[in-house]
Amino acid sequence: MDTLQNMRVFARVVEAGSFTAAALSLNSTTGAMSRAVSELEARLRTRLMNRSTRRLALTPAGESYLLRCRQILADVDRAEEEASCAHERPAGVLRMHSFASVGQHYVMPALTAYRARHPDVSIELTLSQRMPDLFDGSNDVAVVTASSLPDSELVSHLLGATFNILCASPDYLREHGAPQRPQELTRYDCLTLQTPAFPTHEWLLEGPDGVERIEVSGPVQTNTAESLAVAMRGGIGIGMLPLYAAIDDLRSGALARVLPRHTLQKMNVYALYPSRRFVDAKVRTWVECLRAQMPQLIARDEAMLAALGGDAPYAIPAVAQAGHALSH
Repeated sequence: MDTLQNMRVFARVVEAGSFTAAALSLNSTTGAMSRAVSELEARLRTRLMNRSTRRLALTPAGESYLLRCRQILADVDRAEEEASCAHERPAGVLRMHSFASVGQHYVMPALTAYRARHPDVSIELTLSQRMPDLFDGSNDVAVVTASSLPDSELVSHLLGATFNILCASPDYLREHGAPQRPQELTRYDCLTLQTPAFPTHEWLLEGPDGVERIEVSGPVQTNTAESLAVAMRGGIGIGMLPLYAAIDDLRSGALARVLPRHTLQKMNVYALYPSRRFVDAKVRTWVECLRAQMPQLIARDEAMLAALGGDAPYAIPAVAQAGHALSH
């Protein structure tokens, strides 16, 4: 028997008053009970109880050890109960990782809905552009964007699909004119986004004429869509933004869509976690929340884009059309 089980036997023998009574309550044998206590005494190198045919009596060491045993066994029982409940009732700390932009625009709204339903769960959310190591124990679940996922031991759930669009400030387009065809982008200042989801300097445009691959370069490269949008609002050039990172600026007029008949780099949104066995209740319910919320959030943004006339070319003043000279 292991030490923990021997401790349980020792405490039960004392409570029952004899080895025989303890054996009956544990569905075991008197010999097994006696061996368990003897193993404890051998391990501790001290006698825990004095035995006779009529009675058992704890030694001073046995009395002290019994108190410790009861505390330890109570803690173990409580830990097992909490761990078991973790698979049934969402509670405790949920450690999440998300790519920065999708986290800010989609994960945070879903998180609000989740917390309203599960107030016993507290959230630790890390936003970054790196792919997390979910096997190191630092995160329970991750939300990432990718065209596809490599084979791995991670469990993945497809939450939805979205896309990128080209934008620039109205001032930039008035000064430089707007490109009318994807090939013209090579003559513009193109602001690039560094992300694990797709190549930095290669834009894959999908439009009426199919898919076109354009190599771009420009004065600014950054690793978050929000910082890129700041540069674009400042009139530095044309950039590619995920729809969810562009929609608010399009609605406010701070940015205008470029090549509106084209989309770029379609992305799937995935939830990832390490194992399918004994999935913690807070992880399970969080993924369920994401699967319910994410398609609604994506559909909302696509509806907003359509309402803004997303399929209509950007209307550029005549002076801008005439002054199609570029800054390169």
